Amino acid sequence: MKQEGWFKRCAALSAFLVMTAAASAAQVKPGDLSARQEFSHQLVKAAVERTQHAVRYDPAYVRIPYPGGDVPADTGVCTDEVIRAYRAVGVDLQKEVYEDMKKNFSEYPRRAKRPDANIDHRRVANLMVFFSRKGETLAITERAEEYAPGDLVTWDLGGAVPHIGMVVDQKSLASGRYMIEHNIGRGPKIEDVLLSWKITGHYRYFGPASSASASRSDQQQAR
Repeated sequence: MKQEGWFKRCAALSAFLVMTAAASAAQVKPGDLSARQEFSHQLVKAAVERTQHAVRYDPAYVRIPYPGGDVPADTGVCTDEVIRAYRAVGVDLQKEVYEDMKKNFSEYPRRAKRPDANIDHRRVANLMVFFSRKGETLAITERAEEYAPGDLVTWDLGGAVPHIGMVVDQKSLASGRYMIEHNIGRGPKIEDVLLSWKITGHYRYFGPASSASASRSDQQQAR
């Protein structure tokens, strides 16, 4: 009887594992994967295009329209590079971050008594929380091959000074690593800086649920 019970438990466990594997495989459908790849491709193109702009580093608080607001095009900080790249592919991080903070303010670092659509999306700490909530949080590692084009990376520059950039599809001839599009004070640049500072976050964000699919649909219609 004991042996029979053991076989039954093994059979039940095997069935459970098969069902779990099937459910996991079903989470990312081929069409969804294709849409994500297309979204990432367009996002990286937008990030690379940012290096054609002259931007003076200016962290000043600026009142901007909502939604779709932006500081003057010739000014900005590291977060503005991410914001502008996403906006180029139809994702308004100003709106997405503000709406999430209104509903889940306690999840975010407290800098004020209420959400502020003028500045909250321009703070690295807030973007880290937002991307972890609405995107994918990936492993923090010094294995450069774990970072793919379109990934978002945050760093501590030292003294708790945060920074953010995006992995692009250009590799350094010297290291073979994918490089980063960012603005650390000299305007938008593509540089081999992935491992230059302490990495504090690694994310992927494909926009609101419909964004990746919409991006793929737009590309198909344009062809």
